Formats: sequence, structure tokens, C-alpha cells
Amino acid sequence: MTNKFILENKISSIKKYLKILDDYKDLSREKITNDVNTKGAVERYLYLATQATIDLAEAIISYKNYRKPATFSESFTILAEEKIIDKILEEKLTKMVGFRNALAHGYEKIDYEVVYDSLQNGPKDIGGFINIVEDLYS
Repeated sequence: MTNKFILENKISSIKKYLKILDDYKDLSREKITNDVNTKGAVERYLYLATQATIDLAEAIISYKNYRKPATFSESFTILAEEKIIDKILEEKLTKMVGFRNALAHGYEKIDYEVVYDSLQNGPKDIGGFINIVEDLYS
């Protein structure tokens, strides 16, 4: 597989997850925090979108031969250092990584208010990153 194919594949996956999440954005905070099926779906697709975004960042780093990140969060730090993204987007995507880690490792400790807030803001931030990447590699 070529690097461009890998990037396009990651972007396609992310867009698919964001489209699914968009179906949940207009639900009430109560519906998302209290309905177990809705809560599970939102969690899962936020996790998948965030993980695919991390994978995309790592693919760009590899493609450009930037230094290897030690953590998922550092992937976005490197992209900011290399002027691919700005510091504001770096901070937002780094917060999404922290949220992803909470979903992956702390199911009993999940704050569903944070899940709701992540649903409202995370897809916009991820979409902004996708736009930057598409502009760079189109």
C-alpha cells in the first residue's frame, strides 16, 4: 500500500465515524447519559473516530519521516511543531486522546457529561484536522 492510499483509507474511516456520530448530536444530554444503547454507541464511535485520527497523525509522521512519537498525544505535538496543525488544534486533539484513553481503560469511571461534551465538540475538531490533511495531500 502506498502512503497516500493509507492516508485516504484513514480519512475515509474517520468520515464514516463522524457521519454516524452526527446522527446522535441533536439528542438531549439526558438521552445520551441515561440510555444504555445510545451511550454505548456514542462511546464506541467517539473512540473509533479518535483512534483513527491518531492513526492518521502517525501515518503522516511516518510519511514525512518526522521523529517517532512516544505517546498518542505526542503525535499531535509533533504535527504542531512541524506546522501541520496549530497549537489550538493540537490542544483539542490532545484532549480527545485523553478522552479516548479514559474510554479504553476506565469504563467504570466514565463521566457521561464529558461523553456528551465530546460528542458536541470532538467531531468538529477531528473534521478540522481532516480538512488540513486533505488540503495538504490532495
